[in-house]
Amino acid sequence: MPANRNALIRYKTIDACLRRRHRKWTLDDLVESCSEALYEYEGIDKGVSKRTIQLDIQQMRSDKLGYNAPIIVEEKKYYTYEDPEYSITNIPLTDKDLGRLSEVVNILKQFKGFSHFSEVDSMVQKLEDKVYAARNHTEPVIDFEKNENLKGLELLDRLYEAIIKKESLEITYQSFRAKTANTFTFHPYLLKEYRNRWFLLGVKDETSPVLNLAIDRIQEIEDGTMPYLLERKNEVRHFFKDVIGVTVDRVKPLNIHLFVAKNNAPYVLTKPLHHSQKLISEDENGIVIEINVKPNYELEREILGFGESMQVLKPENIKKRINYRLKKSIEAYESP
Repeated sequence: MPANRNALIRYKTIDACLRRRHRKWTLDDLVESCSEALYEYEGIDKGVSKRTIQLDIQQMRSDKLGYNAPIIVEEKKYYTYEDPEYSITNIPLTDKDLGRLSEVVNILKQFKGFSHFSEVDSMVQKLEDKVYAARNHTEPVIDFEKNENLKGLELLDRLYEAIIKKESLEITYQSFRAKTANTFTFHPYLLKEYRNRWFLLGVKDETSPVLNLAIDRIQEIEDGTMPYLLERKNEVRHFFKDVIGVTVDRVKPLNIHLFVAKNNAPYVLTKPLHHSQKLISEDENGIVIEINVKPNYELEREILGFGESMQVLKPENIKKRINYRLKKSIEAYESP
């Protein structure tokens, strides 16, 4: 890629000049044209030097930018393209470029559920057609985790719209613990995805705590009648800072020390459990790490997921909690 926008303007100007074959272009002509282009697009009035344009031509001729421009000098004075059909805008995509485009298409497809990204859908289709036409179809090399059958995905668009337009909602919601659904006013601030589930953050009123609603538990959405509480939106900015997962209880973060056996130590070091993770010690048996988080269900599930390869060293209450759950798990397997 060009080093900066000014360089790109010069390359495109030189290209446009050399494509106009009705006249001959000296180095002075190219300098003048590039100076005019920089003034027009960037307001730069000091012009460019002959040396700069000579280096630009050298860059365009090389493979460094992928141009390989066939620029020749006729009569030791006039610059032109040896191939009259050449332009830097017609450079064919390389296999490496096509590979990257294919993965970009796969990434953009993750926004498919939002109608507000309908322009992205159209762009993705065009990219797919372009890539497919330029190369033989190959299997994707990136597979994103997704669950298209997850309940509540059809609500994402409406919730996204409410956040963007700063509108309150009337939401009918039934949590896992509630026996019946409840309808209330809700001011949505943030959509969050965690492990292939979607959550909505917001508040009910001026004094209620920030709530985290599982979208698959929302039964109905209606337009709200209350003015949108924009002033509370900043409260969600750091809502998940001190937790693993999405369950945020009103407790203080704890310094938790964990021993990780050597077979899983590289995994934990390269993919930290939390951004607060610190390495405390390391020996031939494994490592000891520290994380500063609020205890919650996801933390317990993360620790239990490592099985015998992870052990809570402190604090004592977290250690007892994990010990209790392990014993209950053993009892479940031993019961007839």
